[in-house]
Amino acid sequence: MRETFVTMGASIPVIPLPPGVSWTYVISPLGPVGLAATPKGVCRVELGAAPRWAETELPAATHVFPHAFPGGKAIVAWLSGLPADLLKVPLDVTGTDFQMAVWDAARRIPSGVTRTYGDIAHALGKPGAARAVGQALGGNPVPLLIPCHRVVASGGKPGGFTGGIEYKLQLLELERKFQGTA
Repeated sequence: MRETFVTMGASIPVIPLPPGVSWTYVISPLGPVGLAATPKGVCRVELGAAPRWAETELPAATHVFPHAFPGGKAIVAWLSGLPADLLKVPLDVTGTDFQMAVWDAARRIPSGVTRTYGDIAHALGKPGAARAVGQALGGNPVPLLIPCHRVVASGGKPGGFTGGIEYKLQLLELERKFQGTA
């Protein structure tokens, strides 16, 4: 059996594509969002993806409609500004123990709230690891579901974001509008 490999961005390593992958995309207030999932859960979120991104990125995957996608209803609702618990969306992601710990900490940050890279490092018992936290978040294959956009640099500066700083700021603004705090 030939393995299919997918490049998941400049800061994300090449990973094998698991069997049974499906994909979809949704149009959000910030543009299209591509999604890929295995039978276990969402394995990739591609911000700003062209509607047919997976045809070239995931040639062995099957297209499905967003509401038939694992967690699709919640993702579509959230992107539309409706209440949705993205913590209930199943994920199928792998990383180092440190990455998984950082991603779990980021996933627990409430919508509309930010934490610093240093806050995450302290919470993990590694107070000098703020830069390593940023690197772990840079390898996040499912932004939005692991909301790395909610993690900012000390002093409130945006820090980095795979989708670009403007996209990060737009996501934070969108969440503030959802929360009625904008």
